[in-house]
Amino acid sequence: MAKRWTQDELLVALGLYCQLPFGQFHRRQPLIIQAAKSLQRTPDSLAMKLSNLASLDPQITGTGRKGLPGASELDRQMWQTFTSDTSTVMPLAEQALAFALGTETTKEPEDPSSYQESDHFAKTKVRKGQQLFRAAVLSAYNNSCCITGLSDDRFLIASHIRPWRIDIQNRLNPSNGLCLSLMFDKAFDSGLITFSDDYRLVLSNELRDQQRNTYMAATFFAHQGAVLQLPSKFSPDATLLAWHREHCFVGEPL
Repeated sequence: MAKRWTQDELLVALGLYCQLPFGQFHRRQPLIIQAAKSLQRTPDSLAMKLSNLASLDPQITGTGRKGLPGASELDRQMWQTFTSDTSTVMPLAEQALAFALGTETTKEPEDPSSYQESDHFAKTKVRKGQQLFRAAVLSAYNNSCCITGLSDDRFLIASHIRPWRIDIQNRLNPSNGLCLSLMFDKAFDSGLITFSDDYRLVLSNELRDQQRNTYMAATFFAHQGAVLQLPSKFSPDATLLAWHREHCFVGEPL
């Protein structure tokens, strides 16, 4: 009789599901091998569980890709909880995966100043889940900036569409994230750029005076109107992008 999956084991699987691209759900993937050993399961078994989860993801199945049928009731419950209460489940999945892989989760968030927390306890608290959020967003975009295609992790940010500090419910939701290079992250956070409802890059007229600057022209104006490169999963939430256009974007479209 097959060994039943526990909730803690499913949290490990969910963490890997967030962290790995869809094309890496196989038995030869190093993190799957390592986590499977910790769970005392075979890499095949763990890879299949990731594919079970993929079968429940409408962003996977809606693009013609298929997961593995046969998801259990517990799988369905886990997926439902993840999609409805991401802010609670992501830290648990991050912790479970870190334990299985023997890693630490004490790295600072990318931009702790944006959280406007004053004491050490609060800053420690907001770190939970942030690493997995970053991993989920970057892997969804194939570790590339969704505007420029830049693929060096050292220059990539998992940008929040609705800022962390004002949206507790979506602060760890990967669909509230975009993979942007440093300059575009700063411009997006400042409202100098946004995206139209058909995912095209929109520049603010407040950047008009920068058109003669060679660097700014090559960085921003060369990409004006470019279509955002949509991810393989965790597509940006259209409602959240509309909120950014209405509440964060400054000036008028250029």
